[in-house]
Parts: sequence; C-alpha cells; structure tokens
Amino acid sequence: MKQTLVIGSTVVDVIVAIPHLPSTGEDINVTAQTQRLGGCAYNVSNMLRLTGTPYTLCSPVGSGLYGDFVAERLAQLGIPCFIRLENVPNGCCYCIVENDGERTFLSQHGAEYVFSRSWMHRIDSESADSVYICGLEIEEPTGSEIILYLEEHPEYTVFFAPGPRISSIPQERLNRIFALHPVLHLNDTEAVGFTKRAAVSEAAAALYEKTGNAVVITQGKDGAFCMDRGRGFSVPGFPAEVADTIGAGDAHAGSVIAYLKQGFSLEESVRRANRIAAAVVSVNGATLPDGQYAATVQNFVPAL
Repeated sequence: MKQTLVIGSTVVDVIVAIPHLPSTGEDINVTAQTQRLGGCAYNVSNMLRLTGTPYTLCSPVGSGLYGDFVAERLAQLGIPCFIRLENVPNGCCYCIVENDGERTFLSQHGAEYVFSRSWMHRIDSESADSVYICGLEIEEPTGSEIILYLEEHPEYTVFFAPGPRISSIPQERLNRIFALHPVLHLNDTEAVGFTKRAAVSEAAAALYEKTGNAVVITQGKDGAFCMDRGRGFSVPGFPAEVADTIGAGDAHAGSVIAYLKQGFSLEESVRRANRIAAAVVSVNGATLPDGQYAATVQNFVPAL
C-alpha cells in the first residue's frame, strides 16, 4: 500500500474547561486545563497510524515554547519532524470546552501554517498515491504553494477537508482544488452554508457537481450523508457519551481515508468512521488512545 501525505498543521491544543462561554465583563472559573498535541493534520495522521495505514506527516514545526512541545512529543511518538523553522514561532489552539462538551477554538497561527512546495520535493512521489489537505492551510498566504505541489502530481487522490473557513478561502484557490477532483469531507453546517442549499442532500449534490468525486458530509450523532457516483445515501451514526467534540471531524476524515485505502467501500468506510468519531467524542482531547481504538474496532461487524 502506498502512503498518504498528510499536509497541514501540528499545534499545541491548550484545552480549557469552563461551565459556559462568558459574556462580556463576566468572571468565571476554569475547571481544568491541559496541553496536548493537536492540529488537523496531526489528528488525521494519528488515525492513519492507529489503522496501520502508511503516511507521512508534512507539518512544519516552529520555535518557542509551543514549537519545542510539538517537536518533543513527535519525537516521543517516533514521528519524524518534517521541517523545523527555527526563526518562526509555532502557534497554538485554545480549545474552550463547555459543560455540554461543545468546543470553541481560538487559534494563534504560526510556523505550522507556513508552506513551500520545495519542501515537498524531498518526498519520493512514487511512494505516495494520495494527499490530505485542510482548508485552514489553503486560506493562508502560502496555501498556493500546496496547490502548486498538488497540480504537479495529478496522479494523487486528494482528500480535502475545507472546514469552517470554506467560505473564506479565495474562490480562485477553491476552483483549482475542485479541478483536481478531490474527495470532499465537511460537516452539514459548512456544506449548507457554502452551497446555500436548504438540505444536506442538495448541498452534497451541488458539491459533487463541482468536483465529480465523492462527498462526505458529517451530521454529528445522526451520522453522515454521502454522494458517490451520482448516488446519495445516509450512513447512521452511533450513540456516545460526549466528553468534548474536539477532533471528531479530523478523526472521521482520517478514518475514511484509512478504510478506503484498505479496500472498503465508501459506505462501509463512513460507517466505521462514524463509530470512531463516536468514540473520540467520548474522551477528552482530539485523539483516541491506542487501547480505546483497539476496543472500538473489536465492535466492527460486517455491514448487512
């Protein structure tokens, strides 16, 4: 199996638990605070690691307190540092988690959002057949560098998770990515808001028309709606006790990539990803511990 290039950010998630988002001028107490490795690309790559799917994490690591934290944690996990930018501070993400598990992000962008396609030329292109990209990196000034690299390799299958910033990405860049026929992965709010369609099924059809490839739209506890080869279908979700929702979308996207590469159909891949996402929201933080992943996949049964 060839590898997937996971292009994007690795940051420090500063997870702050509070009863509720404060109103202007309100004083509230933080109930807990932790720091963990996070970022969309890292979260996706972790699912590829858990599933035994070959990958390379193409994530710049910067300097400073957060850069050192990222570099040290990657080394502990045996993950090579793709490139170290010693003179550019690494950013972080403040993940504000309320009592109901809903999260709000406050991001400080740094070196993890600086890209050059010349760095990508270090990779043996013959060893890869697919690429994951996120909308946050594409929106940044150097996002065009990522697109140029992808345009140099039309043989890659592109998995594109535009995220909540989809409407802020320059249209010219979106058009170039859509021309690469990516598999799209986004949630229902993003899909409906971007396409200005009233229903998720209509949004999926509109996105499919733009890319000519599979579309996966997650719907939280309700599962996901997919469009593939002109056919739309729903894949039910799984119940979960929600600790927080950090990283659920990334875990879902990474699982879909992994199971597709293992030869499962889109429908079965999404069904399995729904189960994984339900497990992720039941733990604190963006990633599923190895032991809990093993317990989760034991529950997989063949689709009827």
